[in-house]
Amino acid sequence: MIYSCPNLDCHSTTKNKLISKDGFFFRRSDSRKIQRFVCKTCGRKFSRATFTLEKYQKKRRINRRLFLDLATNSSMRSCARKYKVNYKTVQSRMDYFSIKGKKRQEKFLKKLEKSKVQAMQFDDLVTSEHTKMKPLSITIAVDKKRRHILAAEVSSIPAFGLLADKSRKKYGYRKSDHERGLEKVFEKIKNVVNQDATIQSDEHQAYPKFVSRYFPKAEYKRYKGGRGCVAGQGELKKLRFDPLFTLNHTCAMFRANINRLARRTWCTTKRIDMLQKHVDIFINYYNSIYLRDAVPI
Repeated sequence: MIYSCPNLDCHSTTKNKLISKDGFFFRRSDSRKIQRFVCKTCGRKFSRATFTLEKYQKKRRINRRLFLDLATNSSMRSCARKYKVNYKTVQSRMDYFSIKGKKRQEKFLKKLEKSKVQAMQFDDLVTSEHTKMKPLSITIAVDKKRRHILAAEVSSIPAFGLLADKSRKKYGYRKSDHERGLEKVFEKIKNVVNQDATIQSDEHQAYPKFVSRYFPKAEYKRYKGGRGCVAGQGELKKLRFDPLFTLNHTCAMFRANINRLARRTWCTTKRIDMLQKHVDIFINYYNSIYLRDAVPI
C-alpha cells in the first residue's frame, strides 16, 4: 500500500521513496503493532493509523458487536450499559458507523449502475421527534426484485390530523422538509434506476411530480393504501395481495430493528440528525449482512 505525507505542502510518498519506515508502536486498544513512518523531506512523522476513520478510538474491541446491536433493536443507552462504556462513546461510534455506512452505500449504488434496477418502490415511514405533535417522515426507496434499500432520507413535516391544532398552539408553525427529502432520495437513485423501470408507490399527492421529473419514461403505478395489520407493527397490510409488499416489509424491518422507530416505545428520537445516522447504520447492515445471509464476525 502506498502512503503519502500528511503535510499538504509536501508531496512525498512511499512510491517515490521519500518516506521511510520508522519502527512500530503497540496499540493497546486492539493489541496490534502499528507501523510508523517518517518523511525525509519535511521530517513529519506519522503511522499507518493516521489515515483511518478509527483514529483516536480507545475502545476498538467493541466496534463490531456494537454495530450489530445498534442495527438490531438496541438503544444507545442500553449498549452503553452492556459494554460498560460512557454514553458519549456510543454517540461517537454512531458518527463513525454512519460515515462508514454512507461510504459503503455509495460504493454499493455505484455497482448497481451496471445492473440497473428494473422495478422500484418508494414511500414514507412516519415517526416522531420526541412527541407525536412533532412528526418526521423517512422517505425510503427499495429495489422490488432484489429487496435492496436504495436510499432513505429523514425530513421534518408539520403535524396532521387531530393533533395539528394542538401542535401549532404548543410548538408554533413547523416547516415541511418533505419535498427536500424526496429530492435527495431521487438524486441518489437517478443513475441506479432504469429510465424504463416500473415505479410503484401509494397515492400521495407529492409523488407524481418527482417521478415525472427524474424518470419521465418510467411506467408509474399508484395504489391505494391498505389498512395495517398487527404483524409488522402496522406496516404490513390487511390485503389478500399487497402490490407494495417489498416496500412495506422493509418499513416493518426498519421499525423492528431501529429501536427509536418502534411503536409503543419510550425510546424516542430527540435529534433528527441522530435518527438519520441510525438509518444509515441499518441500511449498511441490511444490504451487506442481512440480505446476503453473511455471518457477522
